[in-house]
Amino acid sequence: MVRGVHKIGRRSMPPLGGLRCFEAAARHESFSRAAEELNLTHGAVSRAVRAVETELGTKLFDRRSRRVFLNADGERLHKAISQAFDLIGDAAHKIRARTRHTPLLLSCEPTLLMRWLIPRLPSFHAAYPEIPVRLVAGGGPFSFGGGIDLAIRRNDFDWGPAIHAAKLFDEQVGPICSPGRVEAFFERSDHARLRDDAMRLHAATRPDAWSSWAELSASATAGAEPEEHVFEHFYFSLQAAVAGLGVAIGPYQLVRDDIAAGLLVAPMDFVEDGSSYFLLSDHKIEDGTAEARLLDWLRSVA
Repeated sequence: MVRGVHKIGRRSMPPLGGLRCFEAAARHESFSRAAEELNLTHGAVSRAVRAVETELGTKLFDRRSRRVFLNADGERLHKAISQAFDLIGDAAHKIRARTRHTPLLLSCEPTLLMRWLIPRLPSFHAAYPEIPVRLVAGGGPFSFGGGIDLAIRRNDFDWGPAIHAAKLFDEQVGPICSPGRVEAFFERSDHARLRDDAMRLHAATRPDAWSSWAELSASATAGAEPEEHVFEHFYFSLQAAVAGLGVAIGPYQLVRDDIAAGLLVAPMDFVEDGSSYFLLSDHKIEDGTAEARLLDWLRSVA
């Protein structure tokens, strides 16, 4: 038996899962948005935060009018947890960067994945065969806790200050249709003008696409209400335009290949809509890493 050796126990700390829920709820000041980010229910986040409060013997949030706000104890704990999570994330990132043998898991919005990223990915593999990349379709809020390394998202939601965002390109949109249907859908003069009776193709996932474009381009039409067809997914509206069913609002990056191939035309060109696409990560992307090479390549093909 070895004498004189004493184990020094770590100070009692709330469960890590509860701290993770608290950090997300504190950052958003919303249990609902924390639950959405972590892919949990509102009740699960609420119970986890309550367990942390019980462990510490104090409330961490003030609850007013169905909203939550950090109190002084909550602010103190959130600052400490944020710093700790940043240290853990940075250490894990540096270890992975040196020992990476597993693929980078990249989440991308489905239509952008299908129509822009996948057709270009072979050139990345050819340039960097030592960096395997696996793709997963996903849109909107997400959590890096599910194994995702990077994500491509449009800035149409608040991803919070803890996420590092590198801009890829600005969104440009415009009406697009099949080349054989231009005369049916557009009036020709000095500048093309969308006919009032042209079939508008809508997507439920971008319900404001037409009204936003009309405002940006000052191209509101007068007269009778035009015919409309609403598709469940954005990709379907673009494919319907290729088939000649009507006119869709097409983001440039999503239709540029079809325009180059002669499958679509954009008679009124494109306008920037004020949104952009970003590569998101849970840590700063360091020069020379696999993530940095992927970021540089994504920007080069945009």
